[in-house]
Amino acid sequence: MTAALLSLSLAFTLVTGQFAPQEAGSDPLAPELEARVQSLGKQLRCAVCQGLSVADSPSSMARAQLDMIRAQVAEGKSDSEIVEYFVARYGEWVLLSPRAEGFNWFVWLGPVALVVGGAFVIWRQLQRGPGTAETPPTPSEESKPAAPAAPAGTPPADEEDPYLQAVRRELER
Repeated sequence: MTAALLSLSLAFTLVTGQFAPQEAGSDPLAPELEARVQSLGKQLRCAVCQGLSVADSPSSMARAQLDMIRAQVAEGKSDSEIVEYFVARYGEWVLLSPRAEGFNWFVWLGPVALVVGGAFVIWRQLQRGPGTAETPPTPSEESKPAAPAAPAGTPPADEEDPYLQAVRRELER
C-alpha cells in the first residue's frame, strides 16, 4: 500500500514538473552583459546555500540575487557599484573571497606564514642532520653506580646492543 502511494506521488511530481530547475525571473541580457552577470554572480555568496556562489546555487534566493545583478547591469552600474550594493545589504560575508585589507590580511597571509615557518623548521632539521645529535658525556667508571646483576640470559653491559644503549641515553635526558 505504501509503495503504491509513494509511486503515485513520485509520478505526480514528475508530471507536474516540480523537479525542473527554477529559471530566473528576468530575461537574459545580451551575451556580453550576461557574461558579466555570471562573473559577478561567481563573486557573491548565496545567502541560503552559503558554500555556493549566486551563479551556481539552485535556490530561489540565489535566483532573486542573480535577477538583481541582471537588473543593475541593465541599468548600467559598474561591477564595483553592484558588489558594494550587496556588501551594504548583506555585509562583507557575501563576498566569496575576502578583501585584502584590515584584519583580512591574516586570512591572506596566514597560510603563507605557515608554509614559510614549516619550511624553516624542515630546513633546521635538515641542517642538524642525523649524525649531529648531541651525545651526553659518559660518566667515568669511578662515578658510575654499581650496576645490578643482569637477569639470566642477557648479555653483559659491555656487550649490550648499541640501539638499546642509545635508547637508554635518550631516556636519561
